[in-house]
Amino acid sequence: MAQTTIDLLNQGIKANQMDKFRRANLVCLPAQGSLVVTGDIHGHRRNFERIVAHADLAHHEDRHVVLQEIIHGGPEDHAGGCLSYQLLFEAIRYKVEFPDRVHMIMGNHDTACINSSEVMKNGKEMNRAMCSALDREFAGASTEVKLAIRQFLFSQPLAVRCENRTWISHSLPADRFADTFDPEIFDRELQVGDCVRPGSAYLLTWGRRHSQETLDKLAQRLDVDLFLLGHQAQPKGWRQAGDNLIILASDHNHGCLLELDLAKTYTADRLAESPLHLASVA
Repeated sequence: MAQTTIDLLNQGIKANQMDKFRRANLVCLPAQGSLVVTGDIHGHRRNFERIVAHADLAHHEDRHVVLQEIIHGGPEDHAGGCLSYQLLFEAIRYKVEFPDRVHMIMGNHDTACINSSEVMKNGKEMNRAMCSALDREFAGASTEVKLAIRQFLFSQPLAVRCENRTWISHSLPADRFADTFDPEIFDRELQVGDCVRPGSAYLLTWGRRHSQETLDKLAQRLDVDLFLLGHQAQPKGWRQAGDNLIILASDHNHGCLLELDLAKTYTADRLAESPLHLASVA
């Protein structure tokens, strides 16, 4: 079973690297087709299933899906270990099935897993909780499985840029790091050190509570008009958090997604009219 899992993770790495829309650490989508954007999933299997059902990629050949933050949350084993890696494996199978249309972007829990640093959620250190569950499930092969998981997470792109000037990433650098953040990280080979504070992948995935001034500054630097992010908890599933920012969450019963026509341009005000609550998806 361990080797089958490692093989799957390696297939996922290859799919991430060979995505035909990938340019270095960005996925660049054209002005055609549609895009389903989700927020953090954190082990919520039912919402993942709803996302897959709504996207229905088998019957929509020009539709894309952006997933983020699959790990850390959801079901636990008998000893309190985090089983979210099982949903990660399902998401990777989805990516492998539709390698150029499912795009999994890096989140802050991913960077924490990559560099084996502590990350808290609901009062629990999640890396330790997930590693302990992996040790129980894979026993003597758990070291190899954990390494393959880290390698898969590291292979993910950092963001999605759409030709319609929409940008999707897990987060953005916080106000105090906006000037020191290096946007060249999107165009060069990613290093593990980039995922450690104060590396630019770390800053990109950990920022919170962005001022409008910072949002406008980053929009100008990245040459985009609209940001769609995850990372920050949203009890209602979404929130318009600026003139050009919508934050999504897909990890609870009020979780949401957004669907965009890639041939059209959008404002945050316009998208604020159309979040889809995942509970409404059969």
